[in-house]
Amino acid sequence: MPNTWWLQRRPYILFMIREVTSVFVAGYCIFLMVLIYKLTQGANAYANFMAALESPSSVVLHLITLVFVLYHTITWFNLTPKILVLYRGEDRIPQRLVAGIFYAGWAVVSIIVALVVLGV
Repeated sequence: MPNTWWLQRRPYILFMIREVTSVFVAGYCIFLMVLIYKLTQGANAYANFMAALESPSSVVLHLITLVFVLYHTITWFNLTPKILVLYRGEDRIPQRLVAGIFYAGWAVVSIIVALVVLGV
């Protein structure tokens, strides 16, 4: 099978893009661990780290990462109801309802985090 087998059909391409996005998710997890580590090293180390994050290349990298993480999350939420089949009695709960619950939970958690960050 050729190395470009996944370029033959659109679903394969979207799947491979989703797999690549996991690298950005993992990279951002490492970034967050480094941020916590810099916090433990004192105010000066943290201030230097934050100053480095203000560079244009850092902002662009964070925006690219945001796009990939959003794509990863949305595709995961859309995939989950196909794997997690729930029943109420004999009736299957619609996939849209299961995905909608995930999206609603995501919105609630995002609002809570935004309120905490903004200090409201």
